[in-house]
Amino acid sequence: MNKTLILFLIFAYSIALSAQNSTIQKASIDFVFVDKDVKGSISGFKSTSKIDWNNLDNSFFEGSVAVETLDTNSGLRNWSLKSGKYFDKSDYPRIYFKSSKITQKDQQYLVEGTLTIKDIKKPITITLKQDGNQLIGTTSLYSYDYDIKIKKKREENLVKVTFRFELK
Repeated sequence: MNKTLILFLIFAYSIALSAQNSTIQKASIDFVFVDKDVKGSISGFKSTSKIDWNNLDNSFFEGSVAVETLDTNSGLRNWSLKSGKYFDKSDYPRIYFKSSKITQKDQQYLVEGTLTIKDIKKPITITLKQDGNQLIGTTSLYSYDYDIKIKKKREENLVKVTFRFELK
């Protein structure tokens, strides 16, 4: 076998291997505080996630967002949510997520992990579906569990979150 052919085969193999892995290039994260029908977004996304499509056991989701970027289209409400009473951006500037297990069920990926808000860690599952070079997903949580008590009862503090991850 000549050297050119060997180099070509090595190059083609490395491209095939890299096509099996993805990272998250960027994200958009939107939410709805259900009881008050308040919609918003949060950004400042940073991630070290890696997805190995052929072996999900080698995959992980890990990332954070900046509390400062929380936006509900109301300056006064944003200021209040970022204050010490709720998200306390001064002491807790980022919200973190780290996966512990990723599984595939039919056309969906279930990402189990820990969400950390204000140093309070709680288990959460994100359901994702691949759409071209994007992963689109959802989860629900109660802000009350993270000491963010907008309403008096836990069940009145339901937040539905939607993720759009652009893959590389």
